Parts: sequence; C-alpha cells; structure tokens
Amino acid sequence: MTERYKILYEGGTGELVEKKSRFIATTRPVESEEEAVAFIEEMKKKYWDARHNCSAYVIGERGQIQRCSDDGEPSQTAGRPMLDVLLGEEIRNICVVVTRYFGGTLLGTGGLVRAYSGAVQEGLKNSIVVEKFLGSRMQITTDYNGIGKIQYVAAQMGLTTLDTQYTDQVVVTLMVPAPMKGAFVTQITEKTNGKAVIEDTGSLYYGTIDKEVILFE
Repeated sequence: MTERYKILYEGGTGELVEKKSRFIATTRPVESEEEAVAFIEEMKKKYWDARHNCSAYVIGERGQIQRCSDDGEPSQTAGRPMLDVLLGEEIRNICVVVTRYFGGTLLGTGGLVRAYSGAVQEGLKNSIVVEKFLGSRMQITTDYNGIGKIQYVAAQMGLTTLDTQYTDQVVVTLMVPAPMKGAFVTQITEKTNGKAVIEDTGSLYYGTIDKEVILFE
C-alpha cells in the first residue's frame, strides 16, 4: 500500500473566459472508470448545447488508470493538457470535465492548451483535495499513572487521539503514521516501563480537513 497520496475529496466548479469562449471546469471524485464515464456523460447531458465537453481522469493510488478526451478539439489541445494538470498536482481518484461554449474566435493551439489547463486549475481551486496517509489505529491500555506519559509521547510525535476511555484503566486510541509505528511502540514501552498494553487494531488511511481527522475505512 502507498504510504501517502492525494485524492479529490469534494468536487467543485471553476470558469474562465478567453476571447468570449467560456470554459467551465467541473471536478468529481471517482473510484472507478465506470464512475468517471458516467460523470462525463452526465456533464454532456447537462451542457448539451456546448461545443465541446473535454475530459480527463486519474484513478488508483498510483494513478494506474489515466484517460483523456479532446471531444472534437484539435488533437492534444484539450484532454492531454487537462490530464497533465491532474498529474502535475498528483491528485488521484478525480475526473474533470471542461465544457466550452465557443465565443466565435479561434484560439489557436497554444491558446486552447492554456485555456483548458487554466480551467482545470480554476476548478481545483474550488474543490477539496485531501492527502491520505497510511497509518495504524493503535490502542494503548494503561493505568492512571501511565496516561500522562502516553499523552506526552503523542504530543511529542504530533499524533492524533481518536478516543480515550476511562474505567478502572485508561484505553487510548491513537492514529499513528506507518513510518512512525516502530518508534511509537518503542517510546511507549520505554516511558511506561513495559506496563502499557499496545495493540495494533488495523491499518487504514486517514487525512485532515480544517484540522479535523477523517478516517477512510
């Protein structure tokens, strides 16, 4: 599994006008090629009166699936530049459609490339992109003497506390990034003199939006 990669979490729209031609970019999170194709068809129906609905998508944690379409524009002037923006930003699980309403003036090859690229960038400005990190949900059981030491280690390592339960003991659940897992276990073991029970309850991806942790179960 990839330790970290960026995805489109929430889609958006952006627009630019070039010599009276309108370029409207719409982004959508997609998990499969079928979802991407369905979204492209949805946009073509929505903007049925537009001259072109060009598209590009990247799917998979390593960007295994990549497709683009010029939808009638000169070859390599729309879909490929759009795809290049997505690849340059390293965003996965994203589909973007740029709708063009022709303004009556030909833009030329360079003008089209700039317009379609620029429209995608405008769309991304109004979208939410999240970086997913691979981590382990670590559950530590300790007595009340050990909780302060665990909280200290968590703070020093910048870890997120998911849950804390107080009974006759204290059970703390922390999200630990994959590369830090070994160091974390060592630190907890040393600080509590081996008295804390450490359990890895499973690997999963997580990210943050406005300082709020999101778990991708």
